[in-house]
Amino acid sequence: MLSLIDIIVIIVYLIGVAILGIRLGGKQRSTDDYFLGGRDLPWWAVCFSVVATETSTLTIIGVPAVSYGGTMIFLQITGGYLIGRIGVSLLLLPRYFKGAMSTAYAYLGERFGDRMRSTASLTFMVTRLLADGVRLFATAIPIKVIADTAGMTLMGEPISYFQIILLLGIITAIYTMVGGIRAVIWIDVVQMILYVVGGLLCVVLLMQGLPENWAQIAALENKFKFIDLGFDGSLTDWITQPYVALTALIGGGVFSMASHGTDQLIVQRLLTCRTLRDSQKALIGSAGLIAFQFALFLLIGVLLWIHYGGVTPLELGLSRGDEIFPKYIIEGLPPGLSGLLLAGILAAAMSTLSSSLNSLASSSMLDLVERYFRNMINDTRRLLFSRGLTLFWAGLFIVFASLFENTENPVVELGLAIASFTYGGLLGGFVLGIAVKRARETDAIISFCLTIVTMVLIIFGVWFSPDHGWMFNLNPTDSVIQEYGMQQIAWPWYTLIGSVLCVLLGSLFSLRHRFVNR
Repeated sequence: MLSLIDIIVIIVYLIGVAILGIRLGGKQRSTDDYFLGGRDLPWWAVCFSVVATETSTLTIIGVPAVSYGGTMIFLQITGGYLIGRIGVSLLLLPRYFKGAMSTAYAYLGERFGDRMRSTASLTFMVTRLLADGVRLFATAIPIKVIADTAGMTLMGEPISYFQIILLLGIITAIYTMVGGIRAVIWIDVVQMILYVVGGLLCVVLLMQGLPENWAQIAALENKFKFIDLGFDGSLTDWITQPYVALTALIGGGVFSMASHGTDQLIVQRLLTCRTLRDSQKALIGSAGLIAFQFALFLLIGVLLWIHYGGVTPLELGLSRGDEIFPKYIIEGLPPGLSGLLLAGILAAAMSTLSSSLNSLASSSMLDLVERYFRNMINDTRRLLFSRGLTLFWAGLFIVFASLFENTENPVVELGLAIASFTYGGLLGGFVLGIAVKRARETDAIISFCLTIVTMVLIIFGVWFSPDHGWMFNLNPTDSVIQEYGMQQIAWPWYTLIGSVLCVLLGSLFSLRHRFVNR
């Protein structure tokens, strides 16, 4: 049960974030101020913002569940994240800063043309709406579980998913709309510090109540195992297991190149830095912070495993592992600290949402509106129109997220996995533009679209069975999956497959120019 002081902490946090965001945002005089902060933000703040942006509520409650039910092998993928970010720093960031570009897709416009820029931008918008709209609803699930467990009501009725989504959406939209990217980044800094400090306090409190030999107990169960080279498995295991070394380093590295080098959500933050050097430091530094953050919440999962005697979530009266950390927050923390941790969970959700709102508004304004409707909007109204786009996307997020109250809806899975469909095509488009000089706009667009369609078929339809090998089935039932032991390709490989496919297709299509020119 939440105490009065916990509720006060949460309310003060929500109100304080809105006020602080507006004050920190300062005054914007142009779309460059609004979307890029005048390109004058310190690299360390951008670094914190990148980490906060890619951290959702599901990360905070889901990562402890991974180590509670298994080991810390999940940490191995951060090595791939570091490799990918180094690749972005060396390959893509110099091109973005050389032309003082305003969005990730401006390079595609410069290299191929406005149609390719618009295609990539529209793909980004659909990706963000699906992925983060559904993630916003998914965020409401643990918050509602916590609210119901704590007995919180509104006008005598249990708090609904829509009320949670609406509250988060309105507060986040206020400071994002008024303060622009500068407010988003500085609030991200505050929010990251909040949930990390909350996590550290949990570690301290958990360790105080554990037996002296808790580390030996955990070590005997391999709880601290964080390296799996995969040499004792087959090639198929490397393809289907997401966290073995080869998959984590190569697949995770390419995924990180796409997510941090071609997604406007992250690239926009990197473009707010003062120099290319600062941007590179922010990006590579974020890999270290992510590794620390994952290690922290994985450690919490191990400590919770000791705390609850190693019993299963079902034995604790829970339906799934994701509910273990929220259970401890409600039942195991002293008054005030529970409210702080809940505020941290809200912080992760609001950070992701605010980042999505501003990046969507920037991409729609700079990649589409200013390209095709420049004569219809004068300079004095561009900033006002940009704020209007922020509100538009906020409303769309709230409406879209509220449609998924039935969590059995398969579109939830689509929304959470949608980045895997598009990241390969996006990264492939950038690599095509850099590596294949004769490739033209039509080649890039056709290759990009074909890659996305192919990846949908691969992600949904390609399975492996130990007895029957690789097979194609777009809609296998749960009983068939269990009967044949069917497994899918591990998610880190999807981006690599898509990017290679896009480059190969673009290269083949570009060959026709050689013969035509002859």
